[in-house]
Amino acid sequence: MQETTPVGDSVPKVNHELAVGDDLEFQRRWWRFERGIWILFLLIVLADLLGCFGRGYFADAEMQTADGRTTIHYQRVERFSTPSILSIRFGPGDVHDGKIKLWMSNTLLKQLGNQRVIPQPSASVLDQDGVVYSFDSSPGSGSIQFALEPASFGVFNLTFRVNNANTTALTIYVMP
Repeated sequence: MQETTPVGDSVPKVNHELAVGDDLEFQRRWWRFERGIWILFLLIVLADLLGCFGRGYFADAEMQTADGRTTIHYQRVERFSTPSILSIRFGPGDVHDGKIKLWMSNTLLKQLGNQRVIPQPSASVLDQDGVVYSFDSSPGSGSIQFALEPASFGVFNLTFRVNNANTTALTIYVMP
């Protein structure tokens, strides 16, 4: 039979306890890495609070048509399958023969998931590129709201036109 010897420990012991070495340079690199991760987390939380991921200061947007008569208020950053409101305010010059005609591109129906129009239009006509809504209006200004619930996520360009004037485009980012 072969004689066995116990395995020896090459790590020196102090007071009969195992002395564990340290690598201070590695520890410093680890602390830098940890600090970087905490800064990244802080930036993500700050971006979320400011609305970079929807519903906040940077997500809210307002723009006017080139002639300055129509103003649109919308969420620049929306969330997939989350309700939002897109509002359009018309000026007195937008009313012709007691009606306002508003053309909206197909993006409103397909990607942005228009659920309803407030107030209800007196007529709506589909064409190959979008929908033409007709609203009865008094000579003063009025407003229309679209209740949206995006059906998919991505970057979408929504275009609209009031009474066959110039087309105005806006970009909406839908986050997952």
